[in-house]
Amino acid sequence: MLTNLIQELQSKATLEKAKIYQKFFKTGKGEYGEGDIFIGLTVPEQRVLAKKYVDLEFIGVKKLLDNNVHEYRLTGLLILVYKFEKANQEEQKQIVNFYLRNIASSNNWDLIDCIADKILGKYLIDKDKKILYDFAKSDNLWKKRIAIISTFEFIKNNQFEDTLKISEILLNDKHDLIHKAVGWMLREIGKRYQKTEEEFLKKHYKKMPRTMLRYAIERFDKDKKQFYLKK
Repeated sequence: MLTNLIQELQSKATLEKAKIYQKFFKTGKGEYGEGDIFIGLTVPEQRVLAKKYVDLEFIGVKKLLDNNVHEYRLTGLLILVYKFEKANQEEQKQIVNFYLRNIASSNNWDLIDCIADKILGKYLIDKDKKILYDFAKSDNLWKKRIAIISTFEFIKNNQFEDTLKISEILLNDKHDLIHKAVGWMLREIGKRYQKTEEEFLKKHYKKMPRTMLRYAIERFDKDKKQFYLKK
């Protein structure tokens, strides 16, 4: 099954798209995605293949996650998402444990944003969330992004507390990818309950990184945006 999947991935490879993705995902020397390799598949193409090969065993998924080709890793992670969707509680626990054991494969923002809330977030929604706080306090960029993006599932269920607490932990982070992720999650809270977002902003907006703030207030009206930007 793995051989057939890889053949299908390679059959859809596009050199022109691969070159675009290499730049877009910052794979140059010193950039956050340094050394990552693309073959040029779109995410919708990978979703189709992930659903087709959802029954691929963990040993096969691990080979995808260990591969240096970005699309192999994303397809492997998407397979985990689709496995999780149809799994019972015990199987979900196994999938989450497997995901966490192979967390190093989630080393670019799309490998997190398409996955973390749908596996880790869904699993933890009614459980102890200590691991997200540990990730948020780590020195690893990608673990910190996983921590905040995982809370998107909580937000969808109108549970905002952990997003706000993790946002506070990440408030002084130096990386633009964290600023964007936190701002995005705060905006998602605001979509559902703007008062809660504004309570957070009024407490912290003067010290928030500019990018984080701009993402958070993106849906506000002009006057309200100007109020927060005049810090």
